[in-house]
Amino acid sequence: MPQPGTAEPAWLTDGFDHIWLPYAQMKTAPRPLPVVASCGSRLMLDDGRVLIDGIASWWTACHGYNHPHIAAALTAQLAQMPHVMFGGLAHEQAYKLASRLSALLPGDLERVFFTESGSVSVEVAMKMALQYWMNKGVAGRLKFLSFRGGYHGDTFATMAVCDPDEGMHRQFAGALAQQVIADLPRDAASLAALRDLIARHRNELAAIIIEPRVQGAGGMIFHADDVLRHLRALADEFDLLLIFDEIFTGFGRTGALFACAAAGIVPDIVTLSKALTGGTLPLAATIARKHIFDAFLDDDAGKALMHGPTYMGNALACAAANASLDLFERDSRLQQVAEISAGLEQGLNPCRSLPGVKDVRIMGAIGVVELTQIRDRRILQRAFIDKGVWVRPFGNIVYLTPAFTISADELGQLTSAICDVLSA
Repeated sequence: MPQPGTAEPAWLTDGFDHIWLPYAQMKTAPRPLPVVASCGSRLMLDDGRVLIDGIASWWTACHGYNHPHIAAALTAQLAQMPHVMFGGLAHEQAYKLASRLSALLPGDLERVFFTESGSVSVEVAMKMALQYWMNKGVAGRLKFLSFRGGYHGDTFATMAVCDPDEGMHRQFAGALAQQVIADLPRDAASLAALRDLIARHRNELAAIIIEPRVQGAGGMIFHADDVLRHLRALADEFDLLLIFDEIFTGFGRTGALFACAAAGIVPDIVTLSKALTGGTLPLAATIARKHIFDAFLDDDAGKALMHGPTYMGNALACAAANASLDLFERDSRLQQVAEISAGLEQGLNPCRSLPGVKDVRIMGAIGVVELTQIRDRRILQRAFIDKGVWVRPFGNIVYLTPAFTISADELGQLTSAICDVLSA
């Protein structure tokens, strides 16, 4: 979408015929915007335009782009060692990161398994949960309870625990393992219904899995911490494991460093990714409590967790993650999130009175305007680009998840653009 009178760069024109884009019908997909540089909360396009990024590259760039502390850590690590296999070899960055994550998470979440993507980290969590029961000699616990509105990834095991009706994986229903899907409990009646459902399936369930506080890609659906406490109680009552998918919510996005800690909950397994490296390199982690890990300790080699991604614990990615944690320790990130939350509340408040707006909701550094419908997301996104902002609506929502380092002026431009475009 170049400016009038400017041509697309040759690398985009030539390469487009060889690229398969995510979540896009390639027959009708427009050319993506050619980005040539980034800085802070801004994206520089090939044609000279600058866009304020309102979604921090799918919620990853929590410190903004090109943060000098992370860049310096990557440069130093690259000069020393970019990667070494994790089987039989060790390096400081991964072991240091595992110790730091364990110290930050609540309770005895103390064993860290590294992978390269959020979806795979959830696959590993599910694999851990299944094998936990197998190793304990309990047969038949092969299913998971997940929730409508939920999203846990695009790989096969994770697709099966996403929303089966409203999610993006409906066409694979016949090929996926059949799981137990429930409504999130919102009141006493729905909580009782959930308890009855679990009671009926208790002997076949291995674990409950949920995105705590916010179901992200399912529509930015919020729920109270009481929901999580109820789930912990139900998991304990029926002797189930509880998995928290904090790939989106971890590292300050909801206003607390981790949603589980804010809710006063210690899940049995937690998954992390997205902002783990500050938006620089792919890395994910599956963290288990002591009793989960202990179930794999045995003289029988067959009870080991047989999983090992090639780039597991990548030294560069772990260096970036350690540098990101430095910034959370050194700078007032959660205070910045609180200020962003206030700015989103003030800036998006005018949308509440607009026709076609169903709801406006804010949690931490997440601002959501839910519409009754979006007839053409492409037209809507072009209008945002014309306003100088990068906002990517999906479903029937327009949302903001900016970098925590965004300036008040930049945040104001984002919220004003949303109000102006939706008003028009």
